[in-house]
Amino acid sequence: MGRLFGTDGVRGLANGSLSPELALQVSGAAAQILSRGKERALAVVGRDPRASGEMLEAAVTAGLTAAGVDVLSVGVLPTPAVAYLTGLYDACLGVMISASHNPMPDNGIKIFAAGGHKLEDAVEDRIEALIAEGTPLRPVGPGIGRVLNASGARDHGLVIPDQYSLAGTHERYVEHLVEATGQDLSGLTVVVDCAHGAAAEVGPAAYRAAGATVIAINAEPDGLNINDGCGSTHLDQIQRAVGEYGADLGIAHDGDADRTLAVDANGAIVDGDAILAILALAMHETGSLVQNTLVATVMSNLGLHIAMREAGITLRTTAVGDRYVLEELRRGGYSLGGEQSGHVVFPGFGTTGDGILTGLKLMARMAQTRRSLADLASVLQTVPQVLVNVPVTDKATVAAAPEIREAVQEAERALGDSGRILLRPSGTEQLVRVMVEATDPVQAQQLADDLAKRVAAV
Repeated sequence: MGRLFGTDGVRGLANGSLSPELALQVSGAAAQILSRGKERALAVVGRDPRASGEMLEAAVTAGLTAAGVDVLSVGVLPTPAVAYLTGLYDACLGVMISASHNPMPDNGIKIFAAGGHKLEDAVEDRIEALIAEGTPLRPVGPGIGRVLNASGARDHGLVIPDQYSLAGTHERYVEHLVEATGQDLSGLTVVVDCAHGAAAEVGPAAYRAAGATVIAINAEPDGLNINDGCGSTHLDQIQRAVGEYGADLGIAHDGDADRTLAVDANGAIVDGDAILAILALAMHETGSLVQNTLVATVMSNLGLHIAMREAGITLRTTAVGDRYVLEELRRGGYSLGGEQSGHVVFPGFGTTGDGILTGLKLMARMAQTRRSLADLASVLQTVPQVLVNVPVTDKATVAAAPEIREAVQEAERALGDSGRILLRPSGTEQLVRVMVEATDPVQAQQLADDLAKRVAAV
């Protein structure tokens, strides 16, 4: 069995590589490991709206209850909401069924440990080993887990405060977001692209509750249209809508709303690097940027390094994947981190990337300074960057091939000190990503295209 877990859980073609049988095995093994030491354990389960989520939720619930864990289903909610509720309800684990920005035929299983934290590599390895052993725990009689509502949870001795009843999970999450924003957003008009995903309900609700005027687009999920030509991976719609409505900005989420990208009033894209720069400077001014340090990944543009250095802010880099950003944030006790793709983490308010909170914090900075998003984003001067995704059959083998390493070294010699090259396998798809940064955009494109051709030929 190859490794099941990628950089963001287990992901694949729903009812294909990600089958109900696999979902049952993964959730059952996770429950067995993460509920050890608990006489009666609870799991919070949520999903995005894609049609296969209904099937996989049933399988996940079966796996959890078969392992003796009670299940609290919170329905369609963003990934960060499930992480938040896992901590709020003192659950031993949380499960989010989503393939994030991937197209509808795909789906995924993201697992959170107690407190809503993403799993460490070692825990994922233990889950995979337990699946391979094929000897799952199977309690009988009263030891079988139950699927609970709020009253049922109380009957079984689970500590779920009355004010956090299941009927109010969406509302409680919105309240949490507004409290974390700490700023009235009245006077700002925002277009929100919900990607027909998990943010379709709570996204617009949170922005409105914070005081903004909201125009919601792509907020009618039908189970099949998630991420379909919309959201953070397809920004043309929101760019047009911001102009049509005369909005101050646009906020685009992905399918599970753990990331956001923005568009300024002129339609220009404000990516995760620019968002991080804006928020880091805001926190630096108030003294809330712990150790004056921002955490980002190796994919962040050189322009972010330059902007932070000029502001006296230390930039620490990690491997690609918000889980690695999270690990570094926890290790150093830092207060802000994220990725160019739009995952932004505020450890003081959540345990994972939260796209809605990011949008709210970005708008709060606009309201506080009375500056446009374009003006705020101008602090970051990006170095030309070319990213080419090359489909391959075996991403790990191709990325490690000697001829590819030699090709990268050859390109680095040609580039000299005027940029950098990063080649890595995707964490979620059978792709090898080729990234080239150079002060000369023509050279960057030429080098990226040449490397991509060599990767495709392996």
